[in-house]
Amino acid sequence: MEFDTKLVQIGQEPHPGTGDIVPPIHLASTFEQRAQQDLRYFYGRGENPTREGLERCLASLEDASYALAFSSGQAAGTTALSLLSPGQKLISSDDVYGGTFLLFDLLGRYGITVEYVDLTDLDALDAALTDDTGLVWIETPTNPLLKVADVTAISERAHALGVPVLVDNTFASPVVQRPLALGADISLYSTTKFISGHSDVIGGALVHNSEDFHTRFFRYRTAAGNVPGALDCYLLHRGLKTMSLRVRRQNESAEHLVRLLRESPKIGALHYPGLAAHPQHEIAARQMDGFGSIITFEYLGDVAELLEKVERFAVAVSLGGVRSLIECPALMTHRPIPAETRRRLGIGDNLIRLAVGIEDVRDLAADLERAL
Repeated sequence: MEFDTKLVQIGQEPHPGTGDIVPPIHLASTFEQRAQQDLRYFYGRGENPTREGLERCLASLEDASYALAFSSGQAAGTTALSLLSPGQKLISSDDVYGGTFLLFDLLGRYGITVEYVDLTDLDALDAALTDDTGLVWIETPTNPLLKVADVTAISERAHALGVPVLVDNTFASPVVQRPLALGADISLYSTTKFISGHSDVIGGALVHNSEDFHTRFFRYRTAAGNVPGALDCYLLHRGLKTMSLRVRRQNESAEHLVRLLRESPKIGALHYPGLAAHPQHEIAARQMDGFGSIITFEYLGDVAELLEKVERFAVAVSLGGVRSLIECPALMTHRPIPAETRRRLGIGDNLIRLAVGIEDVRDLAADLERAL
């Protein structure tokens, strides 16, 4: 079955007895055991049919054996970190989402160290990989500088030492990039973004092929209670059906806007993997099916004035939804990162991030031209 067919049909089988082509939403918190032919459902914190339909679809998109849905991307990330033990080290991309940075900041109290590495530099990765490494965490493209890591090369190096590799694939989406096929062990998603696509639900997911990981993650999720409700799962699954259409439209519009931005005297450094001048353009072209719909650039003007002038772009955090968004990472998504660290990474106070939606690109272009 092809990718776009999976989006619409996997986990959406007509309901037995009634033939509903949209399965019912199972809101029950508990289940009558005597009514079940095959006893599978006990309590909603552990099992739920609506959630399982979403998970089957998510797993199918990467030809994976397992997927688990969570109440947020942060909850999914917290669960993945349960693979680590005191005394171990986590190697992470140096340029990561501010919420991820906050999550990693908690690990020290559990005896786990974090080493931030520029994972576009394989020599730096080789130097960081040691016997106490428990997990390599790749964000690619990174947030917000859009650096692209070679997932295959990194996975080969980590696996040589028996170290699992997780890829936060939120910025790309499974439409654009499928980390498991590139050699990674776990794909992590904030399903809030492209998978939902409508900025109306919070969620996360882990996708992988390991029975051991599945058992551990399921137990952790059940114990911690970080499960999404049935209605959230329904909304996420509904969003999935149009994800391919949305993402490809967003990518096309982003490429159009990049061409516009290149011509503006108000734009300094422009970050987009589709640019031939991007340092990892060749890697992106090899491992991604499209270059994404996130654009970041240095604005050579008054940032506050720019954010005030735009009309078609909403000034808001997040990405991947149908509505186009604009934000300043240093003031918004990456504010939790210390200023010195932001400056070292190149996240200046004049860095702007665009998350391109599905509006008519002519309106988006006209809005940017007027505001610039």
